[in-house]
Order: sequence, then structure tokens, then C-alpha cells
Amino acid sequence: MKSAAFLAMFVPASRRALPAEEWPACAVFGRLLPVFLPLVLLLACEAPPPETAAPAPLQFSGSQACRECHAPEFALWRDSHHALAMQEATPDSVLGDFSGVDFRYFDQVSTFFKRDGQFVVRTDNADGDPDDFIVSFTFGVAPLQQYLVKMPDGRVQALPVAWDARSRADGGQRWFHLYPDEFISHADPLHWTAREQNWNTMCAECHSTDIEKNYDLSSNTFATTWAEISVGCEACHGPGSHHIARARESSRGGLVVDLDDRGSASWQMNLDSGIAERSEPATRPPQQPEACGRCHSRRSLATGDYQFGKPLQDTHVPALLDPLLYFADGQILDEVYVYGSFLQSRMYQAGVSCSDCHDPHSARLRTSGAPSEICDTCHLPQKFASAEHHRHDADVACVDCHMAARLYMGVDERHDHSFRIPRPDLTVSTGAPNACNRCHDDRDSRWAAEAVNTWYGAGREAHYAEAIHVGRSISPAATALLLQTIANKEFPGIARATALTLLRPPYAPGVIAAVRGALGDPDSLVRRAALTALSSAASELILEWAAYLLHDPVRSVRIEAARIISPLQGSMPREYLTAFKRANAERIAAQFAIAERPEAQLNLGNAYTEAGRTDEAESAFLQALELEPGAVAARVNLADLYARSGRIGEAERLLRKGIALADEHAVLHHALGLILVRDNRHDAALPELELATRLQPQESRFVYVYAIALNSMLRGDEAIDILKDALQRFPADFEIHFALATILRDRGRVEEAREIAGNLAEIYPDIDATQNLVQSL
Repeated sequence: MKSAAFLAMFVPASRRALPAEEWPACAVFGRLLPVFLPLVLLLACEAPPPETAAPAPLQFSGSQACRECHAPEFALWRDSHHALAMQEATPDSVLGDFSGVDFRYFDQVSTFFKRDGQFVVRTDNADGDPDDFIVSFTFGVAPLQQYLVKMPDGRVQALPVAWDARSRADGGQRWFHLYPDEFISHADPLHWTAREQNWNTMCAECHSTDIEKNYDLSSNTFATTWAEISVGCEACHGPGSHHIARARESSRGGLVVDLDDRGSASWQMNLDSGIAERSEPATRPPQQPEACGRCHSRRSLATGDYQFGKPLQDTHVPALLDPLLYFADGQILDEVYVYGSFLQSRMYQAGVSCSDCHDPHSARLRTSGAPSEICDTCHLPQKFASAEHHRHDADVACVDCHMAARLYMGVDERHDHSFRIPRPDLTVSTGAPNACNRCHDDRDSRWAAEAVNTWYGAGREAHYAEAIHVGRSISPAATALLLQTIANKEFPGIARATALTLLRPPYAPGVIAAVRGALGDPDSLVRRAALTALSSAASELILEWAAYLLHDPVRSVRIEAARIISPLQGSMPREYLTAFKRANAERIAAQFAIAERPEAQLNLGNAYTEAGRTDEAESAFLQALELEPGAVAARVNLADLYARSGRIGEAERLLRKGIALADEHAVLHHALGLILVRDNRHDAALPELELATRLQPQESRFVYVYAIALNSMLRGDEAIDILKDALQRFPADFEIHFALATILRDRGRVEEAREIAGNLAEIYPDIDATQNLVQSL
């Protein structure tokens, strides 16, 4: 008899509607006790069973151990970019010219030479002085190779002058600087000796296998180790010790991660559409994009303990369509490493996985010819390689139109993996580039859009580009477009999630409803972004709605839930406390995983401040400033902590020291102004608040605060003039409208106030505060 059926005999019929695994344990145990107690007593009198040894912990065994059984795969991997991602610097691995050649960068000269069998670079050190550095490792092989230098404190740093590994005919076989158009001095965070060029933090996880960073905060040093210097078999498949042991015992046993997304399915050509279709539906989410995305994405860490086989968002926090990373339509802008682009593609939605196009061991395309050959395996050439489709007289490659490339690191051309249809109409509306004008750069985007309309008709599919474009600015049209994008389940989750983060308070009921619905979305990117949006809602809604996501199955979602609840933890219902403490511990652990970064110490300081752990908060903020004296946010938050603790003098000194280091930071002047207001030194505060508005004129909040301060000092006419000017620059800003209307009203200029309030009501018609303002006039 099956166990579930057996247990059912002892459970009331009212409970049997639930699967056996969901029955409350007490309900089952209470009815089984009289039946099993005699058996338990009988077994207790027998000799205990022999102890079974616990299985040995999983260990990394190295790629050579895989060669024994997987020789063909090993041969493909051995010469791959993964296998050569990082190597000891030897005559066989070093590609660059170290024959005593000089390379000039502005007024600096770097010399590459050999000494005692070692590869040496004479270049500027952390103080800007010439010094000799031994190259310890090579980094990559094509189309460029970088070189790494060991420092005494365990840091490994990447030199800024790289070797162009392309052929001489292609312009290669030369030294070049990674920042050729701007001078990076020794004081710059991008200098090769500085934090942003540190291998331990910025590079190691993705260029080696099983990296243990081993950062010591007290000494600010590293003792980083790896299981394998390059990206080996186990970097993707997980530690293989158990698999290898079973294989040698002639018993079956899989690897830690099953990366077979194809299974028994195949891609079968649909002759009507000309596009291959999967022969059977996928029975689980794709594993390869999540595994590859660990390195092929822009992301931050959600934990220092990577777990193979988990969704990417359980171990990392992938970036959304940030304006510094992507154009408004989702095309690549900065170097984003494929994952975020692929999530936007129809390929991903159809079930295509990484190894459908790329051999997983060599990482090369599965076809050996032109890139279009791999497209032909799923897209019928007779239909899609014809002039009827591409509308060009000469042959064009599929990637030219559907995978437009951008150049990174000087010589490295990367293709956009969103596989998008060229949309010059979106260039017209958002400014995003399009494939047509990359070639036809002598014509404008309107010409290209008209050509596309002539060929294919004027109707274009709905796209999220305009919503994201408008949402990136403060525009009256933004909210409606963003809500449409959030609600459109045909759009990729990364686009819908981005739209959620672009919603701006105050929230109308429709916005609140959209955010609440997104909290239950199947896509964890959307749930996480909905939490970010929820952080601007009323406190009671945050506590009520975000608390459920403290139990989310995905770690990055739980961490975001803890983050937005944390400032309210003092009023949290007791039933949520255990879940919050657990998720908040994950949040804090994620910061300790990057404790060498000043932003991690800033985040820890914020978390400790919210928990009332003032001493720990102060220590974390000070640590952030020790790591980076120019860490503005840490300085401002520490000053605020001091001020709220009654330490006004320390707060002021801290901010003035920051201004002395870099007086161009508007936020420091703004924060100093607020500190002086708190100390009732209004005459001293106003110049600081005013300077902040001039240093950062695009920040509406600074203008608002300055105007309020002027009005509080009975300089209302000046405040009105400033707010009227700001209204021209920020036509949809709620605070500026509201402040201007109320100041005008309070000074008896009611008609002007009514006009401003009326405009506000048109932009935010469903906000209670708006309606109350209109009624007061």
C-alpha cells in the first residue's frame, strides 16, 4: 500500500482533501500514536541499526578529472575562451610584446620588457610615480589580452594597457589603452591600482572556478583562492567529486546541476511560418540562462555562497533596463553581457536556450561558417534569407539587422542578444538606435521608418520603449504608459519590472492596484521591482503587503522585502518578526559578501540605523569613508545619524570636510544646509541650500527644499519666483506644484493658486492631497 493511502486511513475525511504532504503533522501523529506505539516499543528493544557514514562533502576536482570519461567535451573546452580566461603568465600564455617596447598614454610612458624570465611593466604606481610591476597572470586571449599584477596586500590589479590580439591585418598586434580618450590619473577610482580595477572583487568570480575571496575587513587585505585558475567544467556543472566517485564505481550518478534544457525535445520546422517549433513543451524553467547568467549579466551579489542549480535571482541581483546600461527600447548601451538582452527576446519566450546556438564546451556557434548559418537551423533560409524578407539587393547577414553590435574595451565587438526587429520608429520617439541607420548613416531615422512602413505596412507591434523613455523623465504622460507596460503580460518581465521602478509618487489608486498585483507576479524580477515601487507607498501598505514576500522562494525578492520593511520594523506586527529577521539576515549577509566595497558599508550602516544599532551604524559609515573618503552618501547618512543623536557639531564638521575634499557635490551642500536649519542657523543654511540648486539644477527636490526654507524666513516672493522657474523645468513635479499653490494661497494670491492647483489636478487627478488643495481654494 502506498504511504499516502496508508496514512489516509488514520485521517478524518475533512483532512483528505489536502495532499498527504500538506496535512498538519499533529493531525497525523495524534491518530497514529495508539497504532504505532507498541511497534515503537518493540523496535526499541532490538539492537540499534549500524551507523551509516555521512556522505563526503562535495569538492571541486578540477577539469582534468573530467577528461577520463568526457574526452570529446574536454577537447572542445581546452582551447575555449573559458579555459583560457585566466592563466599563469608564461611564454606560452603571454601574447603581448614584452621586448622593451614603450607605449605612450597622454604624457605617461609604459614600458613592457622581460627580466629574469619574468614579464615586467614599468608604469605609474598608486602615487603617480614610475615603478616596475611583475605580471603574474594573463586575462583572456581574444580579441584582447589583459595582464594582472599581484600587490602585497593580496589585491590583484588589472593593468590599463592591453594587448590587441587580433591579426595585424585587422588592426591588431599592438598595445592600446582601455580609456584612450580620457586621462585616468593615479587619484581616479578607475586608475589601475584602485578599487574599480581590482580583480578580487570585480573579475575573479567569472574568470576562475570556485573563488574564495577571503577578504579581511580589519586589515583590508585579501587572501583569495580558487579551485581552478580558469573557468573549468565545475564552474558550470558544480563540484564533481561525488559524480566522479560514482563513475569510477561503475554506478550512475548525475552532476550537481542538470543543464540539459532540450531533454527529448527537438526543434521541428513549421513550413508555413518558416520558423522551427519545439516538439514538446518545456516542463521546467530553462537552466542554462540562469547558470550562464551568473557571469553573462550585469548583476550584484545576493549571497557570498553561490549554490549551483538555483535561479540567478536567488544568488545574484540582475540589473534591470537602467539608463546607464540600456537604451529605452532595451538595446545594449553599456557592456551588459547578454543575460538582460536575452530575457527580452522572442527566442527566450519560445524556449530557446544557450546551447541551441552555442556549443556549451567550446562556446563557439554550433555551425562553423557565417553567423547566419546558425539562424538557418530554425529560420527557413528560403523565406528569411530572401530579398523579399530583408529588402536589400545584396546579401545581408541576419546579425546585421537583428543582433546589432557595439564595441567595448576598444576592440571587442559584442552582439545584442535580444534578437530584435529593427524599429526606426522607436528611434524617432525615444532616440534609441536602430540597425537601419547603422548602415545608412547618411539618412535620418524618419527616412528609415518610412522605408520600413513602405515595405511591411504601417502597423507596428506595441513596445515598451516609449513607456520607459517617458518614465525616465518627469512627464505627465509617464504614469499611464508605465501602467500599460506593467499590465501587458506579452512584454518580457525585465521590461515590466523596469516600468514598475519608474513609477513616481504620489500614487493614485490605479498605481497602487498595479503595484499590488505585481507583487504576486510569477516573474521574480517583477515581484522584486514591485517591492521597490511599494517603498514609496503608505507605511501601512508596506507592512501589510511586503510581509508576505519575506517568505518568497527567491532570495533577492526576500532581501528587497526586508529592505523596504526595515525602516518600519519598530511598528511591525509580531507575526512577521521571525520572517523579517531571517530575510534581513540574508540582506546583511549579502553586504558582508562585498564588505570591501564602500557601498556595502553604506548599506550596512543604513540597516543598523533602521534597527536602532547606532554604534554599529556609525562604525559601518566610518568604514565606508575609510575605504572611500569621497563616499558622499555615507558621509551624508553619518552626518544625519550624528544630528539625530544631538551631535550637531560633529555632523557639521563631517560635511564641511567632505566639501573641502570635493566642493562640487550638491548633496553635501544640501545636507549641510539641512543640518544648519536643524540648528536654527537659517541665515547660514540658505546659501548652502541655494548652492545645491545651482550645482545640481536637474534635482527638483533641492529646489523644493530651498523654496520652502525661503518661505519659512518670510521671503515668500523669492520662493514663488524660484518655484515658478522650477515649474518650467519640472512640469509634472508634484511637490513643486503643491508648494507653489499653497504659498500663493497663503499670500492671498488665490487666483494664481487656483491655476496652479488646477494644473496639478489634471496631472494627478486621483490624489487626495490634490483634491483637498483644490477644495481649499
